[in-house]
Amino acid sequence: MELIITQNNGVCELKLNRPDVFNSFNKDMAMALQKALNECEQNSDVRAIVITGEGKAFCAGQDLAEATDPDGPELQSIVKEHYNPIIRRIREIEKPIIAAVNGVAAGAGANIALACDITFAKESASFIQAFSKIGLIPDSGGTFFLPRIVGMQKALALMMTGDKVGAKEAEAMNMIYKSVADDEFEETVSQFAAKLAKMPTRGLGLTKKAVNESFMNTLNEQLDVEEKLQTEAGQTHDFNEGVAAFLEKRKPEFKGE
Repeated sequence: MELIITQNNGVCELKLNRPDVFNSFNKDMAMALQKALNECEQNSDVRAIVITGEGKAFCAGQDLAEATDPDGPELQSIVKEHYNPIIRRIREIEKPIIAAVNGVAAGAGANIALACDITFAKESASFIQAFSKIGLIPDSGGTFFLPRIVGMQKALALMMTGDKVGAKEAEAMNMIYKSVADDEFEETVSQFAAKLAKMPTRGLGLTKKAVNESFMNTLNEQLDVEEKLQTEAGQTHDFNEGVAAFLEKRKPEFKGE
């Protein structure tokens, strides 16, 4: 089983499960993650998603044994069919997706974490743009997200050198949301995901959609996007519930609708 799936109180955890190879991706695990993300999108009971890893690593990127197997998939197919659909799903699903980086995140593993909406990492975890070490370029959205997160010069330096970035440093450069002490990590992520799962999911999803579009829009175009999506948000059950709860001075009971 390449992926362990657990669902509880509106949160679905997707745990990469190849710990003997530091959760490096092969075709089966990539397809399992794609399938699980699609199911999370369709399941209205899932209101927040957590991606994490089993064992000591989050994900060491591509399984090089598969990538160099003469009978295995070609490199172009690995990028096009394994990783690109995962990144597109992470960004397109209108629900919050949290990366819980429990250990090293290297190569595609690092960039999958950065593609998520909010990334937590254990203080002992690290991020490595390992592609240059074997003569490749960053994939899985790395060349899109990392420069936008940390700036062009820092991104290029990290990509060209493949230097390791510890979780505290990653937080300091705004690469991730927060680094957390190892012994507090699981509880912190669990509480955060549970909090998001009780919030107005449609509004959170539309917020994500607006931010996605902002990467490519002018200010005037983005103002139009905000107008459109705000109108859509104002037609949801949770907007009406939030206003009613505010006026009645009570805690809202959001349904994610």
